[in-house]
Amino acid sequence: MNSQRPQATPATRPPGLGNRRILLVEDEQTIADVVRDYLHQAGFQVDYAKDGFTALQLAASRSPDLIVLDRLLPGLDGVEVCRRIRQTMSVPVIMVTALGTEDDRILGLESGADDYVTKPFSPRELVLRVKSVLRRSIKEFTPEPVVETAGFHLDPASRTVLHQGRQLPLTLREFDLLAFFLRRPNQVFSREELIKAVWGWDFGDLSTVTVHVRRLREKIEDDPNKPVLLKTVWGVGYRFESGARHAGA
Repeated sequence: MNSQRPQATPATRPPGLGNRRILLVEDEQTIADVVRDYLHQAGFQVDYAKDGFTALQLAASRSPDLIVLDRLLPGLDGVEVCRRIRQTMSVPVIMVTALGTEDDRILGLESGADDYVTKPFSPRELVLRVKSVLRRSIKEFTPEPVVETAGFHLDPASRTVLHQGRQLPLTLREFDLLAFFLRRPNQVFSREELIKAVWGWDFGDLSTVTVHVRRLREKIEDDPNKPVLLKTVWGVGYRFESGARHAGA
């Protein structure tokens, strides 16, 4: 990571993002100081934790708008922190990892992270990623219409989804992915198309899409191993079946 700090100029608030609160969880003090400076300069409030237990306490008490979470932490690692946060909160989480293997990135995503950044990284790039994720989570933009199909009621303004009358506990990316499919029923999309449309990436690790589809199936399917709503089209991608019905429906 480039350790050069930004010049001390007055902070400007990102348009539409307001004075959002970021929880930064990082045990390497030098990295934490640099990232915190860049986030402050971008107009964000920043709470800081250097271990997993403190992170959980601050997440509960400070209600952050987004968490930047290091994967490798003393005591309680980032994966377990993310899992515990997901039990009570739907706050967006960006996982930061120094482990570059695909299995490690998948583990972070399966724990509930919405996005990830691999070390070494540019702090400017991280700030841009934070802004991108926040823009998808805040409610200040003109909402799209409510979607009702196949037993789903999706409300973009409140970012809630009911399925057969039951509210689904979706993370940021799970909501965006389901919303994309519900608005385009019976159409097939490749992982490349999904990562560009839902994540806003021109390129990236396609296993990100695979993991999120698997997580989404666990929340909307009667049997995630035999999906009837979110189908795999082998060799192509995925399709949402608007005419599918659950066995108990």
